[in-house]
Amino acid sequence: MQRPPLPPFDRESALAKVKAAENAWNSRDPEKVAQAYTVDSVWRNRDEFFQGREAIEDFLKRKWSKELHYRLMKELWAYSGNRISVRFEYEWQHSKTGCWFRTHGNEHWEFDADGYMNRRDMSANDIPITAEERRIGI
Repeated sequence: MQRPPLPPFDRESALAKVKAAENAWNSRDPEKVAQAYTVDSVWRNRDEFFQGREAIEDFLKRKWSKELHYRLMKELWAYSGNRISVRFEYEWQHSKTGCWFRTHGNEHWEFDADGYMNRRDMSANDIPITAEERRIGI
């Protein structure tokens, strides 16, 4: 089964892939999000390295149990062939402290011929903000 848009990407198809990812992640549904990745997808998320849909789902469950009121914005940065790079920001409230954060980062994605992501490398930094400084999805 294919997951369009498919590589090689042009600007329009890369933008559509980024928007689909943004929408899926904003659903905060680990099962739904994991379906966009190959069964053996390789991830680096900050200092965590793991592989496979089951590991992706487990990671996202942990993530969204800590990062409450998660709201994400992704921006296409570059694309070529079967690769896309994005810049992102998301805001969230820590489940234990109640403090708000804005996370800034970059992701590099690689896709298989059927449009599933087989590699995701992510780097990010968390910046404390006040509830009044929130600007994404409010």
